[in-house]
Amino acid sequence: MMRTHRQHAESTVHLSPTISFYIARQFLFSFLLIFGLFIGIILLIDLIELLRRASGKDDATFAIVLNMAILKLPLTAQKTLPFAVLFGGMLAFWRLNRSSELIALRGSGVSVWQFLAPVIIAAALLGVVKIALINPLGTAMISRYEQLENKYLRGQSNLMATSGSGVWLRQINGKDQSVIHAAKSQVHDKLVLTKVVVLFYEGNDSFRARLDGKQAVLEKGYWLISDAWLTERNKPRTYLKTFKIKTDLTIDKIQDSFSSPATISFWELPRFISALEATGFSTLSHRLHWHSLLAEPMLYCAMILIAAVFSLRHNRRAGILLAVAGGIGTGFVLFFVSDLILALGHTTGIPPVLAAWSPSVASALLGLTVLLHVEDG
Repeated sequence: MMRTHRQHAESTVHLSPTISFYIARQFLFSFLLIFGLFIGIILLIDLIELLRRASGKDDATFAIVLNMAILKLPLTAQKTLPFAVLFGGMLAFWRLNRSSELIALRGSGVSVWQFLAPVIIAAALLGVVKIALINPLGTAMISRYEQLENKYLRGQSNLMATSGSGVWLRQINGKDQSVIHAAKSQVHDKLVLTKVVVLFYEGNDSFRARLDGKQAVLEKGYWLISDAWLTERNKPRTYLKTFKIKTDLTIDKIQDSFSSPATISFWELPRFISALEATGFSTLSHRLHWHSLLAEPMLYCAMILIAAVFSLRHNRRAGILLAVAGGIGTGFVLFFVSDLILALGHTTGIPPVLAAWSPSVASALLGLTVLLHVEDG
C-alpha cells in the first residue's frame, strides 16, 4: 500500500520549466567545455601536419597554413560531436550528483526519466543544429581548404563533375590536357557518353582543337568516339567515322574522383545524388552518408542514455573512475561498430537506410534497456 502511494506520488511530481532549463543548461555548458577541448586538440594536430606538408614550399606561409587548418576544422570536429555529447552528459550528471541536486530531485519524487528529458531534448536539438548549420558550414569551408591545398600543397582536383547541363571530365595527356563534356552518361559494362564535346588544349590554356561526337565509349586505354566532327585552328572542319583519344582513365578512377560525401552539404546531397544517378554511377556512399546525418539526433539521444547509465549512481572516487572508463570504452565500441556497419553497407547488400540507422537505434535501445534495469528494476 505504501509503495503504491509512493509510486502515485512520483507520477504526480513534475519538473518546473525553470529546473528543466537549468538541467539542460548544465549539460550544454559541459558539452561546450568538452567540445572546445576537442577542437583545440584537433586544430593543433592539423596545424602540425599541415606545417609538415608545407615544409620546403616557399609559397605556403604560416598564415596560409593556419588559415587552412581553421578551414578544415569544422568538418573534422564534427566527428567528435557524439563523444562530446557522451562526455558532456557524464560531466553534467556527475556535477549535479556531486552538488546533491539530483539527489534532492529524486528524493522529492522526480523520476530519472523526468530530469533526463530536458537533456535528451537538448542533445536532439544539437543533432539538428549539426546537420542543418554546422554541416553546411563545414562543407563550404572545406571547399576553400581544398582550393588552397591544391594551390599550395599540390593536391589533385576531381576528374569528373556533374551539373544540370550534363557531366564534365578532365584528363591530362603528358603536358597537354582535354576537357570532355557530355549531355548524358550511362554505366553498364563500360562508360558511355552521348552528345560529346571534347576541347583539346596545349599546356594549360592554349586551345588547339574541338571534337563534336555522337557517342564516346571508354575502352581500355582510350576513348572511342563515333560520328565525330573535328575542328582545328586554321583548318577546315573534318568528319571522322571514329576517333580515338588516348587515356589512362578507368571507371573506378572516375568514380573515386567524385566529391566525397562528407564534403557535400546536407541540403545539397539529395540534388547531388539525383545528378549522380543520372550519370549511371553508384550513389551508395552518398545515400549512406545522408541517412547517417539524419540519424545523428537519435545517436546523440542514445549517448545521453549511456552517459546516464555510467554516471548517475557513482559518488565515490573509485566509482567515478569506473564510470569514466566504462563511458569511454562504450563510446569507442559504438564508434567502431557504427563504422563497421557503414563499411558493410558499402560492400554488401545491406540497404542504406538500415546500415545508417541501425547503430543509432541499437545504441538508444541499449541505453534505454540498461537504464530501465538499473533504475526501475
